[in-house]
Amino acid sequence: MYLISVMGNLLIILAVSSDPHLHTPMYLFLSILSAADVGFISTTIPRMIWDIQTQRRVISYTGCLVQLSFFNYFGCLDSALLAVMAYDRLVAICDPLHYTVTMNPCLCSLLVFLSLFFSLLDSQAHFFMTAHLTFDTKVEIPHFFCDPPQLIRLACEDVSTQMISMYFTSAIFAGLPVSGILYSYRKIISSILKVSSKEGKYKAFSTCGSHLSVVGLFYGIGLGVYLGSVVSHSPRRDAILSVLYTALVPMLNPFIYSLRNRDLKRALKKLINQTDTYLYLKRVWSGVGL
Repeated sequence: MYLISVMGNLLIILAVSSDPHLHTPMYLFLSILSAADVGFISTTIPRMIWDIQTQRRVISYTGCLVQLSFFNYFGCLDSALLAVMAYDRLVAICDPLHYTVTMNPCLCSLLVFLSLFFSLLDSQAHFFMTAHLTFDTKVEIPHFFCDPPQLIRLACEDVSTQMISMYFTSAIFAGLPVSGILYSYRKIISSILKVSSKEGKYKAFSTCGSHLSVVGLFYGIGLGVYLGSVVSHSPRRDAILSVLYTALVPMLNPFIYSLRNRDLKRALKKLINQTDTYLYLKRVWSGVGL
């Protein structure tokens, strides 16, 4: 799953960068989302695989805090980019004639910068909340990575204030992108319903199909993981759901976007054909193919 996820997302990035027809805001945001997915899955899964192979399931305090920071950073970046992509679809559907003027390079760069900065704030907020906790010399975490709720439960002090702060912070940093997505799609649906022809409605909805699928997958599993841990604490179930959240979502995103997008499929085929041609010429040049 890890290899498929990394290869799939890297193919998306290469296809977008190599095809001039895909140098548009929508595909720019998609390529950055793919890079964030590679970072998101690489934060936890390689370490888990290493622990399983070596049976040495030990991580330093510093390493734990670093892993926690990157996990929250890339997770929040995914969420912020999904909100930015929803706004991009809003402009494309509700104001198509001014799309190129509105989504100019300056605005696109600003949206990407704000997403990166917003994610950094979320990451550092969770980092400082966890770094101020006191732990025993040796602590066993009932998880496969350093998840903030798990760490707070293992602290050697009253953590009620920290728990409230953590969920309040999470609600803010998750709530803002979700609010942006809901607002964008409320306007999109309202605009589509005004279209008289069924063909026009279908075409408009189809441009949002991939994005809606990714949003549903990302937030659906994410809410299942974190709301489930609040309602009833089950370490085994939390770990299983977290594997789905950290590995399955980044793996499926490239398939969702490539299978439902003709331009991206064409760019991927072109990229693969160029790679095959290069490898063939390399074999001929080295004498293997003669």
